[in-house]
Amino acid sequence: MEPTQAIIADTSKSGGALDLMITGGPVVWLLIVLSIIALTIIIYKLIQFVLLGIGKTEHIERAIQLYRDGNKTEALAAVQGAKDPTSIAVATAIRGNMRPDASDEIVREEVERVASLGIYGLKSQISILDLIGSLSPLLGLLGTVMGMIQAFRAMEAAGRNVDPAILSGGIWAALLTTAAGLIVAIPVVAVSSWFERAIQHTAHRTEDAVTRIFTPDLTHRNENISNEIRAAK
Repeated sequence: MEPTQAIIADTSKSGGALDLMITGGPVVWLLIVLSIIALTIIIYKLIQFVLLGIGKTEHIERAIQLYRDGNKTEALAAVQGAKDPTSIAVATAIRGNMRPDASDEIVREEVERVASLGIYGLKSQISILDLIGSLSPLLGLLGTVMGMIQAFRAMEAAGRNVDPAILSGGIWAALLTTAAGLIVAIPVVAVSSWFERAIQHTAHRTEDAVTRIFTPDLTHRNENISNEIRAAK
């Protein structure tokens, strides 16, 4: 089949999903593989976040309040067994402060290590999503450029008998890969950004919770201190 006839045949197909993938060529198939990888990672991360209880803070707040009220054992029990990084860091801080042989510096260092390890676990595979979101539009553009080259080569081969439909059909087939790249990239980038924001919130929440374990509550007025201040005046 001549190159011109091949392009016309491609553009005259029924327009089904399989026809579009065949028309798009290897780049579209590669984008399909990347989309499957991205979808697998997204499902895995969603399951991970749900199982770890990311976003749940009630038990953490309760543990902090119990600890500040002097109920250290109950505070530890409130977060014991939870798998999210914030709960693990708070439990480590409470457990460390309950040990008389552990200095404050050592406890803080261990809490920081545990918290960093937990946040790192949440970040795993997110970089792959970022890579897919960045590469997909570029692959689509590459497919478009390659398709345009083939279209113009077909026009050159047709010589004086060139038909405008040949060029329009070739451009349509070439732009298909750009559309496929954007279809893959847009949701992947959106979901990846949501994951990153959730991880940042978890990291900030962990830092806040651990700091509240190591420092006294200065946000509420203590009635005894207020009375002492008034007496001093």
